[in-house]
Amino acid sequence: MALFHFSPKRCLEVQKITSTIFLRSLSDASTDLKKVLADKIPKEQERVKAFRKQHGSTKVGEVTVDMMYGGMRGIKGLVWEPSVLDPEEGIRFRGKSIPECQKLLPKAKGGEEPLPEGLFWLLITGDVPTDAQVKAVSQEWASRSALPDHVVKALNNFPKSLHPMTQFSAAITLLNSESEYVKAYTGGVHKSKYWETVYEDSMNLIAKLPVVAATIYRNIYKGGKGLGSVDAGKDWSWNFANMLGYDNPQFIELMRLYLTIHSDHEGGNVSAHTTHLVGSALSDPYLSFAAGMNGLAGPLHGLANQEVLVWLEKLRAQVGDSPSDDKLKEFIWNTLKSGQVVPGYGHAVLRKTDPRYTCQREFALKHLPDDKLFKLVSQVYKVVPPILLETGKVKNPWPNVDAHSGVLLQYYGMKEMNYYTVLFGVSRALGVLASLVWDRALGLPIERPKSLSTDLLMKSVKA
Repeated sequence: MALFHFSPKRCLEVQKITSTIFLRSLSDASTDLKKVLADKIPKEQERVKAFRKQHGSTKVGEVTVDMMYGGMRGIKGLVWEPSVLDPEEGIRFRGKSIPECQKLLPKAKGGEEPLPEGLFWLLITGDVPTDAQVKAVSQEWASRSALPDHVVKALNNFPKSLHPMTQFSAAITLLNSESEYVKAYTGGVHKSKYWETVYEDSMNLIAKLPVVAATIYRNIYKGGKGLGSVDAGKDWSWNFANMLGYDNPQFIELMRLYLTIHSDHEGGNVSAHTTHLVGSALSDPYLSFAAGMNGLAGPLHGLANQEVLVWLEKLRAQVGDSPSDDKLKEFIWNTLKSGQVVPGYGHAVLRKTDPRYTCQREFALKHLPDDKLFKLVSQVYKVVPPILLETGKVKNPWPNVDAHSGVLLQYYGMKEMNYYTVLFGVSRALGVLASLVWDRALGLPIERPKSLSTDLLMKSVKA
């Protein structure tokens, strides 16, 4: 039997390493999300500080005139921690693809789709959470979910004709009355502590969003009845679906998947960038997120899935539920020749089929393979890309997330298309608010890019 003898110095080194591993394991196992963040933030602050000191003047790209006139496409100008969008691979949440998240993140008992609580933990910490950590977040959100009376009163007094997204944004703005960050800022808290109350506001807001969203749904479409209450023993998605009035286990699983995959898509999209921009002025998370939701309400962003369904209904009206490929091609060519686009196809960054489309397609193949609308969507998926490539004008002929999500909601009985963007908004809170916490933790300044007039830009180019 071999014996190993270490010097006192080496024994001390081993003891330090063992202690570090032990303490790290305790930290990793903690179900207190704020404590986990408090342990991580100082290390990340030092890492960023050292990186900026060494490489602060390093150029990471160039700006062309076309970029300036083309919506700043491709300009590298933001730091966004939760996710990165690769043109070929698609979205990665803290380096993990959607299939990896589906495999690694905790699931509800008997469920197969990841819980959004787990994705939020991943987005804000960079770590894959344990079942216990995810359960702790579910319970914490349930405990924070009650709405103040003035917000409930406002929601119940909104005219039913007011668009669901308008009501959603207005209610979030009204929740600003509950901001812990505003109280701390007014009280003179040091800027190094901003992140702590931004975290509290973000957790409170995420917790309350399903109640706000479900109240809007019940008021507009169900006569204001049957909202129910939050069950602290259930997960975030289960409670949301239940308050909406859906108890089908498959629909609840769809909500878990939907709220996970719509959570974040890098920082340059309108809702994410707007939340970041408004937050950079030190506006609280409620005002910042409400601004982001006003951007999400645009037809080129969150309303796109609704436009896909409208287009599909026009398609069905002209060619039926089971058209031949030739009939379908004729309809698509006519759409393009009339100056319209095929909604749900193409993306500003992606150059392949959106992984969010793919995982929704896999869900449909498993749970509703014979649904007529799903079959039509599958046929469109086969026919459209070659036609778009043939035009020679499209860089990305592949479907994005919006080409599929509405079909799934329709199948399970949620026919109210005007409401779909609210679901998107509830999900998007996870990514943008996780990022907002890090914006304040890293002390990022107010965002203020330089703008030029066309005349001055022309002079600069000539010079």
